[in-house]
Amino acid sequence: MIHAGRTHTLTVSRISDYGLYLENEEHDEVLLPNRYVSLTDKPGDRKEVFVYHDSEDRLVATTETPLLRAGEAGYLKVVDKTVHGAFLDWGLTGKDLFLPNRNQQGGILAGHSYVVYLYEDSVTGRCVATNKLKTFIDNDSITVRPHEEVDVLVASESPIGYRVIVNNRHWGMIYRNQIFRPIAIGDRMRGYIHRITEDHRIDVSLQQTGFAQVKDSAQTLLQLLHENGGRLPLNDDSDPAEVQRLTAMSKKTFKRSVGMLLKQGRIAMNDRGIEIRK
Repeated sequence: MIHAGRTHTLTVSRISDYGLYLENEEHDEVLLPNRYVSLTDKPGDRKEVFVYHDSEDRLVATTETPLLRAGEAGYLKVVDKTVHGAFLDWGLTGKDLFLPNRNQQGGILAGHSYVVYLYEDSVTGRCVATNKLKTFIDNDSITVRPHEEVDVLVASESPIGYRVIVNNRHWGMIYRNQIFRPIAIGDRMRGYIHRITEDHRIDVSLQQTGFAQVKDSAQTLLQLLHENGGRLPLNDDSDPAEVQRLTAMSKKTFKRSVGMLLKQGRIAMNDRGIEIRK
């Protein structure tokens, strides 16, 4: 079955005046309109497309990449409001994502962006957004493990840090004293599971731990050196705030990364800072 809100790899079954008809292995068909069709397309070709419902409630395909798929959370902008709900820009030409009134929590304003979750409505099969996230995001059954690399979406800010959505499935927290670069609500990035408590709270770090962290940070530092003419005005005596400003690292991580690169003979350090060895 061809589901809305998902990316499918389908076969061109026939050509019509309106575009290409694509089918899956069960011979279910969906139209790819002419605006996404090339003159070289022919029956038997395989095409990767995203499927959604058009304004007349028909399944239709596109080669455009949406900002969200079914089962994903994201940060989308409200482009219009009606008495029935709001419409969000989800990256598709001429098609906005519906956020019905029943799925809204708090005031929704046109021109503002919100963290929402996209799901396929079980009755209509249409793609629908909600910002009532507790229905879909929870920590009842944890599916991640410590040190695992995960997808992180920043959902809200608090005095102690940022609440994040982990792998579109769980709630996590990045503590403020563990952040060494600017982040904002709506940012999507990679993170690492630092700790899972007995009551299923998930602590997330933006840096790896142990040797993996040092190795990754050393490579980042080497790239920064290349981008800055082979030299950075930092050494063991540099102020931690200056280290953080120039490298987005803590002083401890910076020193350990410098130590690794010095042992490898890839950099040199003196009173003026560190530089790539020639």
